[in-house]
Amino acid sequence: MPLLPVPARRPAVPQDTAQAFVTRLRASAPALAAAAGAESAVVREVVPPARHRRSRCRVVLRSSGGVQTDLTFLGPVSSAAAAPERAFDLLIRAWLASELGGGGDWLVPDEDSPDGVAVDVTAWSAAARSAD
Repeated sequence: MPLLPVPARRPAVPQDTAQAFVTRLRASAPALAAAAGAESAVVREVVPPARHRRSRCRVVLRSSGGVQTDLTFLGPVSSAAAAPERAFDLLIRAWLASELGGGGDWLVPDEDSPDGVAVDVTAWSAAARSAD
């Protein structure tokens, strides 16, 4: 039996920081569902941060009985490689687990959100830290 040639290995292409940010948030869907007490979650939209725009994440949660909740979260303006940005998914998880959805200064108008409101998790986390 002849030996088959071994395919040449290509070096792994490094993922840029913006794509890694998007991948990380999309992969966090099961943890977001668990934090919200939902059956499942789908990360419908992720926009990495930049100097001129805030990071954003749109999550659709499905609870028992098929009830869906569509939420948009806003993070800070900065680089996708900045240390606080790595915690964006953790801030979203913490907000979902806190069950504070009803109101607060962290709910801001957002014309791109399905219901016209977004959760500013940076404002929420600052308020939560100052309350401690």
